[in-house]
Amino acid sequence: MKKLENKVAVVTGASKGIGAGIAKSLAAAGASVVVNYSSSKEGADKVVEEIVAAGGKAIAVQGSVSKQADVTRLFEETTKAFGPTDILVNNAGVYEFGQIEQITEEHFHKQFDTNVLGLLLTTQAAVANFNTNGGSIINIGSVVSAITPVGSAVYTATKGAVDAITHVLAKELGPKNIRVNSINPGMVETEGTHAAGFIGSDFHHEAVKTTPLGRIGQPEDIALIAVFLASEDSRWLTNETLLAGGGVR
Repeated sequence: MKKLENKVAVVTGASKGIGAGIAKSLAAAGASVVVNYSSSKEGADKVVEEIVAAGGKAIAVQGSVSKQADVTRLFEETTKAFGPTDILVNNAGVYEFGQIEQITEEHFHKQFDTNVLGLLLTTQAAVANFNTNGGSIINIGSVVSAITPVGSAVYTATKGAVDAITHVLAKELGPKNIRVNSINPGMVETEGTHAAGFIGSDFHHEAVKTTPLGRIGQPEDIALIAVFLASEDSRWLTNETLLAGGGVR
């Protein structure tokens, strides 16, 4: 029997990158997976196709995690397709770097609405829809909350908030047998880091140079940790923020 057989997982922002990697790995471990996406229907459909082709179960559901109505619909569709939720991966996130002179209201709200408000809304809905046996919530934070790079004041603030929320909700939801942990990746090679020009840049080379394991991450590096946190193998772990950056801290 696979580790996550008969489990239902919702992964937000799963049309590409880390989210897609996590969705595919959870499905490979036996979970029925809801692939949430905000705008990339093509990407989400491709993830679902790959999961189904490998013998797994998945559906794609559009919705912005920063909008209450979309989040409600996300879990309604989940329940309709697969039943109560067992696993929530709060992966949806955006980043936009800029030094203090460049920060605007739009820059602030764009990141906080998705990275923080979105996480709270999806967690709230998941708790209401969780299996009566409890479940596992996995937040995707970032190593930036530990290394605080220049030009990332707003983004780092959102990920610091993710750390804080993880600790609060682990205590709040523990009596319901709901575990809450965070994976905080370092630099990971994704469509997003390519599009932002990070891959091949001085920033990339510096990241490799300062990472004890001598490379940047791949989505599957993070996905394997998510499978562990979603499974009974981690049943005694909650309230943890796991730095997943090849030794960067």
